[in-house]
Amino acid sequence: MGEASHHATEAAGGPDSRRSSWPGWRGRAREWGLVVGSIKAARAGRGGVLLVEGPSGAGKSHLLGLAAAAAERSGLGVARGVADELTQLIPLAPLLSALGESDRTLFPGRNASVPGPADQRLQLLQELQEPLERLVADGPVLLTLDDVEWADPLTLLALRSMTSDLSSYPLVWMLARTIGRGDAPRLDCLFNVLEKEGATRLELAALDEPAVADVVTDVLGAAPEPDVLALASLAKGNPFLLVDLLEKLNSEGAFQVADGHVHMVSAGLPRVQAVTQERLAQLPVRTRHLLQAAAVLGRSFSVTDLAEMVGESTSGLLSMLEEAMAAGIVEATERELAFRHDLLWQAVVGTLPAAVRRALHHDAAEMLLRRGGSAVPAAAHLLHSAGRGDESALLGLDRAAREVLRSSPQTAADLATRALELSDPADPGWAGRAATAVDALTTIGRLPEAADLARTALGRAPPAQAPHLRCALAYILLLSGRPAEAESEAESLLAQDIPEDLRGIAEWTVFWGLICLNDFGRGRLRAEAVLADRARHTDAAVVGALLLLARLAMVDGRIADSFAHLHEAQRIANSGTVEAIQRPYARLLLSLNYRAMRQFGPSEIAIQDAEEEINALGLTVLAAGPALFRSVLRLAAGRFDDAAAEAKAGMMIADELGTHGFIRVGLSMLAFIAMRRGDIDTAVRHIERYHSINAASGMLFGSVWERWVMAAVAEAQGDPERAIDILHAIYTDQEERRWALTTTPLTASWMTRLALATGNRPYARAIVDTAESLARNNPDFPCLAVTAAHARGLLRQDPGALASAVTDQPEPWARASAAEDLGVLLAARPGTAAREQAVNSLDQALDGYQHVGALRDAARVRSRLRALGVRRRHWAQPPRPSFGWDGLTDTEREVAVLVAQGLTNRQAAARMFLSPHTVSTHLRRIFTKLDIGSRVDLARIVTERCPDALRDA
Repeated sequence: MGEASHHATEAAGGPDSRRSSWPGWRGRAREWGLVVGSIKAARAGRGGVLLVEGPSGAGKSHLLGLAAAAAERSGLGVARGVADELTQLIPLAPLLSALGESDRTLFPGRNASVPGPADQRLQLLQELQEPLERLVADGPVLLTLDDVEWADPLTLLALRSMTSDLSSYPLVWMLARTIGRGDAPRLDCLFNVLEKEGATRLELAALDEPAVADVVTDVLGAAPEPDVLALASLAKGNPFLLVDLLEKLNSEGAFQVADGHVHMVSAGLPRVQAVTQERLAQLPVRTRHLLQAAAVLGRSFSVTDLAEMVGESTSGLLSMLEEAMAAGIVEATERELAFRHDLLWQAVVGTLPAAVRRALHHDAAEMLLRRGGSAVPAAAHLLHSAGRGDESALLGLDRAAREVLRSSPQTAADLATRALELSDPADPGWAGRAATAVDALTTIGRLPEAADLARTALGRAPPAQAPHLRCALAYILLLSGRPAEAESEAESLLAQDIPEDLRGIAEWTVFWGLICLNDFGRGRLRAEAVLADRARHTDAAVVGALLLLARLAMVDGRIADSFAHLHEAQRIANSGTVEAIQRPYARLLLSLNYRAMRQFGPSEIAIQDAEEEINALGLTVLAAGPALFRSVLRLAAGRFDDAAAEAKAGMMIADELGTHGFIRVGLSMLAFIAMRRGDIDTAVRHIERYHSINAASGMLFGSVWERWVMAAVAEAQGDPERAIDILHAIYTDQEERRWALTTTPLTASWMTRLALATGNRPYARAIVDTAESLARNNPDFPCLAVTAAHARGLLRQDPGALASAVTDQPEPWARASAAEDLGVLLAARPGTAAREQAVNSLDQALDGYQHVGALRDAARVRSRLRALGVRRRHWAQPPRPSFGWDGLTDTEREVAVLVAQGLTNRQAAARMFLSPHTVSTHLRRIFTKLDIGSRVDLARIVTERCPDALRDA
């Protein structure tokens, strides 16, 4: 804001200064106060996010600069980055620049040799987050990003992820955007999400009249008369335009100062835009032309690039650059030159006729492509200059799209689809561009577009490329929850003479499609044929056959056979030649089997191994799965808070990456937990949101769990008949029943109880018969006998069976449920002894429910005890408080101790076999319960509560 701005930081004092207005910085008292507050909070150990937005010239960059200076004086580390229209295709460019890693190469990436749809986004975010986490672990940091409207999609994903994951650190983010530019919808979504999670918006509106008068006084050194204020009003409160106007006219003698007041020498009022144009017009022609060429290179530019563009030596540019800098149009930065303000840059660009601008962009692209290396920087110019059928430009766009396909598939999709628009229909490269676009669209979850484009491309692709497109289409349909169509596409591909690798993928797709369809009749014959003649089939086909037979064995109630098939599939996947997408499935299915059989330790290990493989291979489509699998494990262990934290972590990953089917799974988990806690309204809201998401269910999660949740919530709402309808297929179909009782064993007693309560005794008998058959045929898995005993005890009113279920049940909630059922049965029998036994069983149930936080169930048991004339026992464990140290779960306490010992989130996650997302979710809950805002506060509390833990560390 003029010469006075050079002294702004000194005048500001520091974050302890109470001054909110000074020469060079007027009318922003509230905004500066928020910045000062954030810096103070960081010094105290708390982080935060400030979202700065306003029109061009409102002072966003100036605010970021003042904040950086104040933060440095206060001892904070400072990292500063800026996005640019012509670098928005380079993944993570602004953040890499802020962290001093702008020379780092992200292409082609360590997974370039991995077959299949490897997606490096998660890996790149992890590699970026680690140095930032180490930096902020050493002390508070302010990280500013300017012009984020030009940020690339991966940077936006990183901001969405890291602001949440690092929220427990003393890290202040300041993100500034110019309203109305760039990818506004995507950026609006990011800002709205961050604001919902606690970020503060700073909207830099137009300066009010007093602030404008102050600016005039600062620039001209005297109080303005009405005619000067009328002139100032032409800038409409825009600080940059106001100062630029005043300084330009002042240099031309347009003002006169007398008696401490300033007035106009002439009565005429200029147009504000004309002042900027006049500033340019006064430059020599050669300098204006040089600036026009520089403007095409971007808001900031390399002198070397500019010299090559105009065919001059660097020394030959010196006089012209000096003129541009003296005129206040260009200024020096640390490595490059830059236009002093975005409005000046736009003004220079605006002097170029459209045809000339396109030609200059074409020259810039050719210059960058000639150098070799990455084609991505040139692609930004190609998007501005390429015309239809421009073969050289199309080849450049093709190269750039392939380079960023795995690191930034959104950018790859944009580049490839633009190249398709510019291609002639007869262009031999059209099908290859379409294939790249299909892969990119698939990775980012735009499945309908990917499927439509794949079908279009199949009609135009040469015979050599058609099988690859058909294979991609089958995979897209599988992800879209359309397994029948996926299986049909794969079958048509297998009818052709195709390469062996594609044949393996197609056969695997057929098998997984049949699994999703529960079509085990056809699947069994096909799988057995593959295993009978393995030499004629690929490893991928063998793995697919084994996975199907493993699922079929569970449906048939042959648990040991299912485990055997999965262990063999895992062995082949580890050592054979299978596609990346096929490798984690055996481990994930093993984790489900172990969990169903109550073998929680092996299930945890299988999930951890699968998660490491998913991250290493870039399998974004499965990235949210491990957290949700852990959620089910925590629920089985009676750790509701931990289960909810895992579900939320999985949903966050799914939301970030666009795998919305997993969000549905997470919502079903949260609905079930809310229902158990007695919060039926929240459970219903989760169910409503579940139904509002138009996505296929998360891969590997069948419908049994989600149907049971829907039924449980319906029953909790007082509508048991609707619950019966939801579970009708399980009650009436033997195959569905076996599948439900093997994969979700708790359904046996619950469905038996529901059937008896609604007068459907045949339904209850069918459940019990199936449960007993499964237990009889699988003696090596005793949990099935416990399940059968509980269901049998309900049907036959057998206290002995219920008592054995109470004794042998490994799950806390299920054990309490069996104790409640036993208490209800005994309470209905005559005699004092039966009544005392009933009270003891109900007390045991109450204690169990309260221990896991099943408040709705606990309330029901208290009601049953009151009916027997008994109040709650004094020795019964009180419910965990909502706040304070005693309100922390065991997992939260472990996280708290590790963080207090100085471990980063990632280190704590590795120690606890969790994801960093989950650790950050736990930390947010810990901070809320303890009413603190920093790791410093947490360390103090842990020191008070657990001094031995820190001493041992």
